[in-house]
Amino acid sequence: MPEREEPDGTVLDEVAERLGFRAFFAKHAWLDVTYRVTVGVLGAAIVVLGFILIPLPGPGWLIVFAGLALLSTEFAWAERLLNYARRKVHGWTQWVTHQSLFVRGLIGFVGLLFTAGMILAYDVVIGVPSWVPVL
Repeated sequence: MPEREEPDGTVLDEVAERLGFRAFFAKHAWLDVTYRVTVGVLGAAIVVLGFILIPLPGPGWLIVFAGLALLSTEFAWAERLLNYARRKVHGWTQWVTHQSLFVRGLIGFVGLLFTAGMILAYDVVIGVPSWVPVL
């Protein structure tokens, strides 16, 4: 069985190989620019939305990573940033898993306090939403 070669390119090269339509866009300069601008604007909007959602309960960081993944299909800087962020998240996860149950519980408790503080700040600044039932 022949040995499989490891790709020495970037995600951009892999995407170019998998997505045949990119070759079509590359032949037409205005389509190529339009496509890159669309990916850039959409990816940036997804990243911004993710950053807005980080303090709230839910998938804020997941949305940030999804936006970076979209941006990394067209921009090398986004691929480098995505790889850096993945390494940092992996390092954090490894560090937390090696901590005692008390420290992990403390980290979770601080996260809950932060979320409760954000909800309280929202209530103070904007007010309680009308759809919240009155107790």
